[in-house]
Amino acid sequence: MSKQKGESVPSKMQPIYDEITQLTDAVCREHLDEEYAGLARRMAAALARKRPSPLERGRKDVWAAAIVYCLGTVNFLFDKSQAPYMRADELADLFGASQKTAANKARQIRDALKIGQADPNWWRPSRMEHNPFAWWVMINGLAVDARKMPPEIQEELVKRGLIPFVPGNKGEMNSRQLPEDENESEYENKPEENEGELPGGKGRIVH
Repeated sequence: MSKQKGESVPSKMQPIYDEITQLTDAVCREHLDEEYAGLARRMAAALARKRPSPLERGRKDVWAAAIVYCLGTVNFLFDKSQAPYMRADELADLFGASQKTAANKARQIRDALKIGQADPNWWRPSRMEHNPFAWWVMINGLAVDARKMPPEIQEELVKRGLIPFVPGNKGEMNSRQLPEDENESEYENKPEENEGELPGGKGRIVH
């Protein structure tokens, strides 16, 4: 399988990455969906690129369980109203890990990658339009829902990486990605790159 954006890892971490993602791919594709599988590969790669990488220590099946558990927490997998849905203990059991162990390791991942609840960087793409955190931007010092702005403004926000795509046009998705530097720490917006005037003098972005 060819690597997607965000899945590159240092050569010395490749065997560990491959072992972990074989496990996450198998569970996600059989019990969840391809979106979870892709996010799990990205998360494993992000952890593999850290120096030192936490993946070098501990059981690989536990890391695999923790990665999917972390993504499940972010995407409300354990909420019965969501689809797909799975109980936390059932998910951990699929990897041969206890729920407590998977949850504790998932917390380490969230801390290491600075991940928050419903974090757009780790949100399922098909549900992105329903994630409010992906769409709020600061215009003239006020928080604005970019989904309600004119298309030309939305296009500018996409170009600046401030929103994932123009609503209703996912084919142009420009999801905010983690950096692929091998010494990756965490994703950070750089205000000096994102600030600027909106088209037509309709305001100033301060993100």
